[in-house]
Amino acid sequence: MVARIEHLVTSGTFALDGGVWDVDNNVWLVGDDEEVLVVDASHDADAIEKAVAGRRLVAIVCTHAHNDHIDAAPALAERTGAPVLLHPADRELWDRTHPGIAPDQELTDGQVLSVAGAELTVLHTPGHSPGAVCLHAPALGTVFTGDTLFQGGPGATGRSFSHFPTIIDSIRDRLLPLPPETVVRTGHGDTTTVGAEAPALADWIARGH
Repeated sequence: MVARIEHLVTSGTFALDGGVWDVDNNVWLVGDDEEVLVVDASHDADAIEKAVAGRRLVAIVCTHAHNDHIDAAPALAERTGAPVLLHPADRELWDRTHPGIAPDQELTDGQVLSVAGAELTVLHTPGHSPGAVCLHAPALGTVFTGDTLFQGGPGATGRSFSHFPTIIDSIRDRLLPLPPETVVRTGHGDTTTVGAEAPALADWIARGH
């Protein structure tokens, strides 16, 4: 059975640097009728577990460790037995949300995750946070970008642990070389494509240095 992509939106809050904001997050599931992988366990373990629907959950992958992307991860892991995967450069952010609870495995640049016959390659894309990653699934024609790239431009870099020139370098070096038809599935908001974002990103890149 060919892997498919499923999507749900969960709601909660994002908190950093003393501020709290209401947010809607995209949760992505990649798999088939037997097994599935979750990208960003945000806010609502009940809703995500319902979407998993009894399938074997092979991994809970965190695109980065802002609280709104990881707050439901430990609960979902406990219920399903799935490991939580996070890039080690975001461990300090993780510990602010889940002190005393460690992720199960570290993500590394170039690592390949497999689910339902599909392969997702980990692209380390720091800038929004030090350990931000994207997941490129060429056979599915998509890249899961977390908060690195949105419809309309790069992710925010105005708070702690973020850096605008770094996110621009990440987008230029890791995302823009992908095929222009690659669907960009983001951490918040609507999907887009690499090709649709490329012209505007050229302006952002020019301003990034």
